[in-house]
Amino acid sequence: MKISYIRYCLSFLIVAFVASGCGKSFLELAPLSNSNVNNFFKTKADFNLAVNSAYSTLYTIYAPKGSMSFTGELMSDNTTVSILAISGSFTIVDQQAFSDYSIASTNTGAYNFWVDHYTSLYQPNIILQKLGEVDLGDVAYESMIEGEMRFLRALYYFNLVQLFGDVPLVTTPVQGSAAYDIGRSPKAEVYAQIINDLQFAGTNLPNPGSEPAKGRATKGAAKTLLGKVYLTMGDKSSAATILQEVYTAYNVNTYDLLPSFQSLWGNTTAFKNTKESIFEIQYLGGVGNPYNSLWTAFQPFENRVFLGQAGGMNMVTEDLYDEYEAGDARRDISFYTGYTKDGVFVPAKFNKKWVDLTAPLDGAQQAANNNFMILRYADLLLLLTEATDDAQYMNKVRARAGLPLFGTPGYPSAKYPTLELALEHERRMEFALEFQRWFDLKRTGRAVAVLSAKGKDVNQNKLLLPIPQYAIDQNPNLKPQNPGY
Repeated sequence: MKISYIRYCLSFLIVAFVASGCGKSFLELAPLSNSNVNNFFKTKADFNLAVNSAYSTLYTIYAPKGSMSFTGELMSDNTTVSILAISGSFTIVDQQAFSDYSIASTNTGAYNFWVDHYTSLYQPNIILQKLGEVDLGDVAYESMIEGEMRFLRALYYFNLVQLFGDVPLVTTPVQGSAAYDIGRSPKAEVYAQIINDLQFAGTNLPNPGSEPAKGRATKGAAKTLLGKVYLTMGDKSSAATILQEVYTAYNVNTYDLLPSFQSLWGNTTAFKNTKESIFEIQYLGGVGNPYNSLWTAFQPFENRVFLGQAGGMNMVTEDLYDEYEAGDARRDISFYTGYTKDGVFVPAKFNKKWVDLTAPLDGAQQAANNNFMILRYADLLLLLTEATDDAQYMNKVRARAGLPLFGTPGYPSAKYPTLELALEHERRMEFALEFQRWFDLKRTGRAVAVLSAKGKDVNQNKLLLPIPQYAIDQNPNLKPQNPGY
């Protein structure tokens, strides 16, 4: 599905607290056919265009230098910043702050992540509002669109509440100065809205395989995400129920592990939207294509090697590399160990999963033809073990990796003596560089202990980002600031 990159620069941006309206980065994005919003949403064709526009916001949120990458990986023990890091939209100092937990309320990255999410949330909110104002003559279609937009809204608020804690909860488009009156809602209220949205989506979305186009949300995606939300809230019973529902309802003809871990990573259609994919961002490679995958940045070495994510952000730590067990093929599939420059091999560990050595270059970036999976079946299985304390699901993932099963004599039980530690290890190995590690450690209450032991200057307060000071300056109702900032 080639998603039209058409985004609004409309009044909800004020909720992102940009006092002067649309900044340059937003002015570069075309308004929806330059139409007046009130005159646009009349037909299915109008809504289809708007829905595609809403899905396109995923490219910003899950960008290589976006909020999920910086927090999910750089704030964990998986990656670090190399000397090759480039500043991009915020300074190298601000980038480094995510790795060493020196983030200030003026950090431009934290501010960008706040703006990105609230700008993106305008899309589903305006579609949901307009959907309630028209009669398209197709109740099933209207319910499906509502489910898709509520899925996206839930995903983005789930990100926000994990990143910032209490946040403004807005479920309708906000006009003009009214945005400045909005304060932060307690995270319990935010989670309640997330659950409500996902429950609706899980009832009204199509089954996987029957969605109108690849990359659209399905019942399986909504219920899997809901299971992760319940686990994050500490409700293992509800998580087990909904995740078991997905596991039972969709057999191997719908969802399953691919035969090999290598089968997940490639640049052809055969690697996209496989049985392992539950929710996947669609990319189409090629120079001039605004959606080319920027997971890796090109460095001008003679072997055209691609270094890490975004030119040196998220370079692999030795700690991550060394945790793989002997015989675990996932390590060498996931990482390069160096590159050649002027005929000399330079050791450096960096991402391999999304590298496309056949891709053309679009400027200094790789115009790759790879998708990005937000949810995949291995995640469902490992979440099921977390929710049920049953190792059978985790052992399916280990069997695919060719490793001894938990509970058998060959398992490294001296290093991982409990199921909780075994699962923590397994998720790290399976999802390295897939933006999950920091969120996993937070969800299980292990972040401070694990990261402090590895030299991170982290405490419980630093497991939330600061509310951007610029946002507070524009809207004092966002006070108080998160503790510790």
